[in-house]
Amino acid sequence: MTDPRPPFPTGTILGYPRIGRRRELKRAVEAHWSGAIDADALEQTAAELRRATRERLAALGLGRDDSSIPESFSFYDQVHDAAVAVGALPERFAALRDADGRIGLDAYFAAARGAGEDAPLEMTKWFDTNYHYLVPEIGPETVFSLSGDRFARQVAEAKADGFTVRPVVVGPVTLLALSKATDAAHGGDGREGVFDPLDRLDDLLPVYAELLASLRAAGAEWVQLDEPALVSESLPATPERLADAAARAYAVLGAAAQRPAILVAAGYAQLSGNAWEALAAAPIEGIAVDLTRGGVPAAVEGLSGKTLVGGVVDGRNIWRGDLEGAWETLTQLRSLGAADVTVGTSTSLQHVPHDVEDETALDPRLVSWLAFADQKVGQVVSLATGLDQGRPAIAEALAAASVALADRRNAPGVRDGAVRARAAALAAADFERGDYDARVAAQEAELALPVLPTTTIGSFPQTGDIRRARASHGRGELDGADYERFLRDEIARVVTLQEEIGLDVLVHGEAERNDMVQYFAEHLGGFAVTENGWVQSYGSRATRPSILWGDVARPAPITVAWSAFAQSLTDKPMKGMLTGPVTILAWSFVRDDQPLGETANQVALALRDEIADLEDAGIRVIQVDEPALRELLPLKSADQPAYLKWSVESFRLATAGAVPATQVHTHLCYSEFDVVIDAIAALDADVTSIEAARSRGEVIGDIASSGFAAGIGPGVYDIHSPRVPSVGEITELLDRTVAELPLRRVWVNPDCGLKTRGYDETVASLRNLVEATRTVRAGVPA
Repeated sequence: MTDPRPPFPTGTILGYPRIGRRRELKRAVEAHWSGAIDADALEQTAAELRRATRERLAALGLGRDDSSIPESFSFYDQVHDAAVAVGALPERFAALRDADGRIGLDAYFAAARGAGEDAPLEMTKWFDTNYHYLVPEIGPETVFSLSGDRFARQVAEAKADGFTVRPVVVGPVTLLALSKATDAAHGGDGREGVFDPLDRLDDLLPVYAELLASLRAAGAEWVQLDEPALVSESLPATPERLADAAARAYAVLGAAAQRPAILVAAGYAQLSGNAWEALAAAPIEGIAVDLTRGGVPAAVEGLSGKTLVGGVVDGRNIWRGDLEGAWETLTQLRSLGAADVTVGTSTSLQHVPHDVEDETALDPRLVSWLAFADQKVGQVVSLATGLDQGRPAIAEALAAASVALADRRNAPGVRDGAVRARAAALAAADFERGDYDARVAAQEAELALPVLPTTTIGSFPQTGDIRRARASHGRGELDGADYERFLRDEIARVVTLQEEIGLDVLVHGEAERNDMVQYFAEHLGGFAVTENGWVQSYGSRATRPSILWGDVARPAPITVAWSAFAQSLTDKPMKGMLTGPVTILAWSFVRDDQPLGETANQVALALRDEIADLEDAGIRVIQVDEPALRELLPLKSADQPAYLKWSVESFRLATAGAVPATQVHTHLCYSEFDVVIDAIAALDADVTSIEAARSRGEVIGDIASSGFAAGIGPGVYDIHSPRVPSVGEITELLDRTVAELPLRRVWVNPDCGLKTRGYDETVASLRNLVEATRTVRAGVPA
């Protein structure tokens, strides 16, 4: 830096929801993809959303000219943004670059969604959240260069509106640590080898220095470089290697002459000791740490010239929280000797909805316990006032939060005696289902399926007609009988379609479900659902996490009538479709006043009762989805065994009551399966379907080497892309699968549910899936 170190505000947030309060960005992006609006119109909508966000944050108390407002916008994904900015675009999309070599929106979106025969980037979970990021592909051949000016343009745009913002960019260590090697780095087969993208750090740093210079020239006084890789013990690189990489990276970037002041943010867990030392010694100006999932260290050398941002306001849940405790943590933080202590959020607020004031249908008492993004900004502002003016200035706010916390602990429904008594009476036998081989024999006799049975994961496209009918019913314009008639017609259409395509095990399509978690939350005690609590999942997709606030009970059957009706329409097996206990927790905002394992068992008992009722209704294939099993795996290795124990036990508690002839399926998607392969086996499901298409079957080798013995369906159709996979492409994946896995255990299925796809692409893809399966079956010895 050439200028004196600029002051940092007393309060800030690390990021803000970017999809719009009413999902305006989602609609604009999807309109652009469909050709309804051009790139200029999309850019205009995005600029309006950024402007509205800045104005809203200023109205909530953050400063216009002190870098307290982060510029954290993205059209799709923050990791993809950083990769594109430094030119890390896969070679298969190189022809889409602009004439000057820059990467424009067409190439940006093509890499995210695929284009023609060119597959999109792989997608996986962002640390232990339900947010998905696009995995950059980097090899020895990747040429890094500053390939766009979007970050700088957004800073200049804010400056023109009278705001000095803090641009947020994924840092170089995390960018490389989350990347995968290109096929070229491994001889073309995509398998892991000796090359590690982190090996390219020294080549990448000069481009980051250019990026920082461009931000400074645009008017940025501070830049936030997000480095959550420094908290994780679940990445291929060891914590020691990551800390060493951080020391090297920030020695270089800190020495750059023309740059903003650098704030390195390391959220999502406790910053490792080595990483603390590396960042404290680096010539940077600030460090932001998560103090909701980590504590204040005993001592750190080298903080005397730095700003320390204490993440005491939880960026990942919606509870109002303990502000008294947050205040005490900030007081402890001051003892470390930093030049300045600032209050912040633990992570970006992209993981929570915009504003609890938008929820007019929630119980007012529940609302008093909640804090969405805007309320969390208010908490940051209050605590910052305390840092500036002393504790008496915020005594009323602290007391009000404590009153709400006490009320939440004691409210009716938070604890249900009958639920707790049932959970307390559980015995070891309640978690055991019996001999697997005996179950296989019983299921083969019951189902009589062909080799390589075909199925889908559960949902079929949620059409505009379905959404309109649901909304009309919700408004009272379509009565219950007419709505049920509509749903039955839709289910019958989906069943007929699957029979015509030639699938072996059918689904009813889930037309009655708005979401795979919310639908259950609406039928279980202890949950509340929101109207506008949207949270980005990936790209243009958003979910509305339910609020799990009390003990969980099932007042009545939930899915049985729909599954039984669908089964009555066909002689083929019909799958009953349930969402597993871990996923219901992971994709809800869960109570934090008891261990997660206890809550998971309550959900599992409700599902156990549902499975029994499905069996009584004649359903002999039941899928209990657990796509979030890997997602919740703690980032710290010491915490992982306890998590894997209770997560596996909750699934087994839900399913162990099923009779041997009932085939229990589960489904997992977009995770590093090799990390939890033993846990997947321990679930003791009869069949497990997993994502494999986007990664072109990389996981198959891991499954084979692990000795996984149960039924397995590596996905052969990537439903997160609009591409229709060819028969040849699917056949190639199937050939690889049956070459490495026991033939009698292999199933054929898409990567995930089809809810987000259109019917034309879905039908074409499923026809190709069935044709490819028939081709491979024909080559199997009798």
